[in-house]
Amino acid sequence: MAFVHVQEDSDFPLQNLPYGVFSTRDEPRKRIGVAIGDQILDVHAIKHLFQGPILSQHQHVFDEPALNKFMGLGHKAWKEAREYLQDLLSARNPVLRDHEELRKRVLVPQVLATMHLPADIGDYTDFYSSRYHATNVGIIFRGKDNALMPNWLHLPVGYHGRASSVVASGTPIRRPVGQMRPDDAKPPVFGACKNLDIELEMAFFVGGGNQLGEPIPIARAHEHIFGMVLMNDWSARDIQKWEYIPLGPFLGKNFGTSISPWVVPMEALMPFVLPNHLQDPLPLPYLVDDNPYNFDINLSVAIKGEGMTEATTICKTNFKYMYWTMKQQLVHHTISGCNVRPGDLLASGTISGPEPESYGSMLELSWKGTKPITLGGGHVRTFLQDGDEVFLTGFCQGIGYRIGFGCCAGKILPAISI
Repeated sequence: MAFVHVQEDSDFPLQNLPYGVFSTRDEPRKRIGVAIGDQILDVHAIKHLFQGPILSQHQHVFDEPALNKFMGLGHKAWKEAREYLQDLLSARNPVLRDHEELRKRVLVPQVLATMHLPADIGDYTDFYSSRYHATNVGIIFRGKDNALMPNWLHLPVGYHGRASSVVASGTPIRRPVGQMRPDDAKPPVFGACKNLDIELEMAFFVGGGNQLGEPIPIARAHEHIFGMVLMNDWSARDIQKWEYIPLGPFLGKNFGTSISPWVVPMEALMPFVLPNHLQDPLPLPYLVDDNPYNFDINLSVAIKGEGMTEATTICKTNFKYMYWTMKQQLVHHTISGCNVRPGDLLASGTISGPEPESYGSMLELSWKGTKPITLGGGHVRTFLQDGDEVFLTGFCQGIGYRIGFGCCAGKILPAISI
């Protein structure tokens, strides 16, 4: 139990302790913090208290305005930091509990903080690892007999995204403009996207990287995965449909990607680990992994349109429906010799489950616009309208506590006239 009051339904109990980067009006400098209850522990302000064998030599990583250098210390340093922070914030430790002046200086109410991207994201890769989602999209565009492409069951399909447009939760998203071809019998047209969509995803930050030319083996992949965030991979479906052949997503994806600001450590998620999905056919040997690395994470999406008094939940699903694991994604990414670096972001792809209410995109929920999605107050949607606010949430439910990710939110702004 923490000495800081934590409500039972809080996302941030002592068992969680996610990392983030924040600032305040009184101290606008970005600094590293850890969420506990409705407070933020300013890790920069207590860096001198880290006296373990690794962090005593690397206290300077907590002076940084991003988590990259801390991530780069590796999994032993992450474990050392987590164990110390859990002890420091526990009710049995008097260092902060009984030191009122220090406690006031290092604990900041979350309502007074502005959250920022937790890391400098050098590279961003988005995978396509939910079999339910890939099958649904395949049926919509190619028909039931050709739903999955021939490679899908053999490797984690992915593409390199645009790191510069990854933004923290709360950042508005501008409706993109581009080329579309709504009528296949006519030339393309230019204008504002009409089929603007969400994609309910999760993503992980790479911790320790690898050298160029040296792949990460499956047996050690977990040592390179720092922690997870929620992600909304906003998608312009009509722009994407016209442009993606033959090289994949471009303008349909690069205008904005939102992530939640708190990075939940993998250690906090391990009590909720599940067996990996049975993969048939068996992957090639470099991807075979018998150690469980799937997770029971409850996920939901809600939309609040202009004129609505409250948000309506349109999707409830679970991360456990992923076919390819994060370790397999990372291993496949580096098998060519590609080097990943601390702060790189690797996303799951849309997370859909077996039932219609568990579909993680409006493309699926509305079945390409043919089935209206009912919101509160008589509002309906097939795709997003200007002014819509979208909220992604996720948590693991323990006995008497939950491990949560906070919220990943964004509001749609009108397109700029060209």
